[in-house]
Amino acid sequence: MTVESSPTSRDTESLDEFRARARSWIRDNLERSGPSSLVGVIRNENTDEEELAAVQHERDLQRALFDAGLAGICIPREYGGQGLTRPYQQVLNEELSGYEYPSRLQVPTFVPCAAVLLEFGTEEQKQRHIPAILKGEELWMQMLSEPSGGSDVAGAVTTAVRDGDDWILNGSKIWTTGAWWSDWALCLVRTNWDVPKNRGLTVFMVPLKQPAIEVHRIEMLSGSSEFCQEYLTDVRVPDSDRVGEVDDGWTVGTRWMFHERMYLNSPYTTIPAGSVRGGSRISELFDVARDAGRLGDPVARDLLGEARALELAKQALSRRVGQGMANRTISDQSASIARLMSGVVESRLVTIGYEFTGADGAAWGSDDGAVAERGVDYLMRQVWCIAGGTTEMARNAISERVLGMPRERSHDPNLAFRDVPKGRSAG
Repeated sequence: MTVESSPTSRDTESLDEFRARARSWIRDNLERSGPSSLVGVIRNENTDEEELAAVQHERDLQRALFDAGLAGICIPREYGGQGLTRPYQQVLNEELSGYEYPSRLQVPTFVPCAAVLLEFGTEEQKQRHIPAILKGEELWMQMLSEPSGGSDVAGAVTTAVRDGDDWILNGSKIWTTGAWWSDWALCLVRTNWDVPKNRGLTVFMVPLKQPAIEVHRIEMLSGSSEFCQEYLTDVRVPDSDRVGEVDDGWTVGTRWMFHERMYLNSPYTTIPAGSVRGGSRISELFDVARDAGRLGDPVARDLLGEARALELAKQALSRRVGQGMANRTISDQSASIARLMSGVVESRLVTIGYEFTGADGAAWGSDDGAVAERGVDYLMRQVWCIAGGTTEMARNAISERVLGMPRERSHDPNLAFRDVPKGRSAG
């Protein structure tokens, strides 16, 4: 890849000038993305060697974007970003449409992890990590869920005990995407058992490649081993790697989950317009209907129309929520509306793909084209309603924090966490 020097004065670069520069560099340096990239639902498509090579390629892509002045568009310049506004990021997303990009780095490295560091990190933490993230030198994961906690991240029982200037962490985290090839993680742990559960949490930055952390990969129904479970045994973390105040991790955590829900509308993520992850699945569904011999079927055409209508509604809602929060005309808790819509729509789109296939959705051959594996995708469809915070959690947040409805009754609102009955850990 060639490196194009950036303008001498970014302060005077207009949107049109930025678009022209981004378009020229992208066409000269990036490959067109394959039509089958990111189809399906977390499929097992690569060997471990191929996955590691793909991760390294995306690190290289991120470094190339950084060298070209196209990384961290809305991240302040003092941390290696461009210090520009959201419209510049939108322009870059538009110009990247149809081209390769470092998809594995966007979530959770940039959002929520880098976003949380920018909001709560110390100056030293931001200077140390944000430039490395922008250069593709550090890939980050988020350690929230635990085997015994389900969606109740505030019920964390992974502990951190103070030891002089350090903390000693013990416990387990689960459903950590790509932990086996990542470098760092944000980790929410229990530092105080004598207060209600939300008040005794703290967030730490934890390097993943160390003997005290054992990473186990989880094989899913699709055969993918993307998700991991981590066992932390006497992991020593310096207090300088604490993010936010001691026992105030829930303040960090609520913003952490906000950034996670808003990744498609975040000024920190680079996601090409029209990509499967950030845009339309219509071309994918069209391919399934074609290879299933259903394009002339009026029912199939109705399903394609339904899919397109759902996508347009989701995109319009997402834009409205994002603009409303940016303009401060709606609560930032409205991010849960976009998250709920995304989960419901994506699950339905996967179901529509399966409805095209008939018997071939249950058993397929190598010559079935886009029809292949749609049955497994259908069985995996609920991933969209779980990852990034469940849609049930989103419904609760909307009812209580957006609509102002009474909170769901809790049996332990004022109990010290050590006195709250707990289920057996699925260690």
